Amino acid sequence: MATILIVDDSETERQHLIKLLQAKHYQVVVAKSAEEGIAAARETKPDVVLMDVVMPGMNGFQATRLLSKDTATANIPVVVISSKDQETDRIWAERQGACNYLVKPVNKDDLYRVLVDILG
Repeated sequence: MATILIVDDSETERQHLIKLLQAKHYQVVVAKSAEEGIAAARETKPDVVLMDVVMPGMNGFQATRLLSKDTATANIPVVVISSKDQETDRIWAERQGACNYLVKPVNKDDLYRVLVDILG
């Protein structure tokens, strides 16, 4: 089964996503910051990264850009998950290397559809 890396500083959001992903038998890796997420992506090589935007320190856009430019992680799809629901945020996420964008609270059907599109 596929491995999904969740990068989010909110315990509530992490637990919500873990529950949704485990219900579909995905393996889950968790990072509590963008910096932790980058390290975890390099180490575990997940099949998909679910990336929050607003985090202390480095934000999710910056982390997505670093992952997309690093040869060790450039092939890992990043889905940005944010409370920001502006078209400019979606466009900016895409420019940083994200392959998709979901708005919190994440609808489970939308999440599953995105994952199926990415993973096949």
